[in-house]
Amino acid sequence: MGALRSLWVYRGFIHSSVLRDFHVRYRNSLLGAVWAVLNPLALIAVYTLIFSQVMRARLPGIEGPYGYSIYLCAGLLSWGYFAEVTTRGQNMFIENANLLKKMSFPRLCLPVIALATATVNFAIIFGLFCLFLLFSGTFPGWPILAVLPVIAIAVTLALGLGMALGVLNVFFRDVGQAFGILLQFWFWLTPIVYPASILPPSVQPWLALNPLASIMAALQGILAAGRWPDWSTLWPAALLGLALCALGLQLYRRHAGDMVDEL
Repeated sequence: MGALRSLWVYRGFIHSSVLRDFHVRYRNSLLGAVWAVLNPLALIAVYTLIFSQVMRARLPGIEGPYGYSIYLCAGLLSWGYFAEVTTRGQNMFIENANLLKKMSFPRLCLPVIALATATVNFAIIFGLFCLFLLFSGTFPGWPILAVLPVIAIAVTLALGLGMALGVLNVFFRDVGQAFGILLQFWFWLTPIVYPASILPPSVQPWLALNPLASIMAALQGILAAGRWPDWSTLWPAALLGLALCALGLQLYRRHAGDMVDEL
């Protein structure tokens, strides 16, 4: 409760930090924050054009010309959100070293700022994606409500992992480099650009060891097929996310006093 109270007291600091991130990102561009809309819009348009019109890719069990495009966008947008939260988390203490040395504020503001910034980015692109689903006649209907709890599981996993890596990265800078490589392997080991059904039967059971596999399958099922997720497959990822959050908090509390000296 004390940590939550501190975050509430410093909510203005958190809000201004998120706004400053957007200001710095688009400071020297003519269109400014319009790029936050144009970039995801271009991404959706390219995937839709290439895979639905040029390659005419199809997924078994999903009707319509946009099936694979929606499947792909659902996976890539969700993966991008997860990767941004974890990457911002692992670098949050190092990138804010001067701030940590010069100002007195609850250090837990930093993961909240990282999460809030990534969430705003995701909200913009996901909102545009939902508009595309609506106007293309492929909106999934009521199952769209399941996106929020599934994304919350992914965020819990990313936040816990990012916090743990953020503390370790202060003392061992190789952690950040190694995780960047691991993230690339993790992407291709997760059924995002391909359906799990194309994998050999001997490989498919191993997907249960990948917590993101069930999350991506649930989101792609919701958005591409209008199907409610199988909640029983998401419990392991949710429990792992909570365990990583507890680990991240424990590491932070144990090493908070030493981190400033290492930065």
